[in-house]
Amino acid sequence: MQELLSVSYWHWFALAFILLALEITAPVTFFLWLCFAALASAIVSLMFPELGLATQLFLFSLFCVLSIGLWWRFGFTGREKQTDNPTLNRRNERYLGRVVKLSQAIEGGTGKVTVEDSQWKVTGPDLDAGTMVRVTKVDGSLFHVEPVS
Repeated sequence: MQELLSVSYWHWFALAFILLALEITAPVTFFLWLCFAALASAIVSLMFPELGLATQLFLFSLFCVLSIGLWWRFGFTGREKQTDNPTLNRRNERYLGRVVKLSQAIEGGTGKVTVEDSQWKVTGPDLDAGTMVRVTKVDGSLFHVEPVS
């Protein structure tokens, strides 16, 4: 029974190979880090063949957490591509700071502006229609405006 529960270094190498095969076939970059953890477990198991199954599983879990944590810290975050048009898919953010004319008076805190071919709901101090206002903040499709002095 003891031999059935023993795991040697080649088991970890086999697991690393399987995880690498999954990485190649899957459209994500996740199994690679688990593969690195299995390789690290294989090396430790090769260096210390007397380690028990529980210790090896603990080390594999630890290596998994470390490798995924390193990937998250140094590889995954902060890799947003720089572009010449950063607000391309955030149309409403393009209007920040823009001066527009009120098409409907702001009464009770809400009104409307027409920008290009679209009407946008605005909020701000009560103002008459035709007043020039500056967009100071965008909440979804609601513009926060203030009068231009």
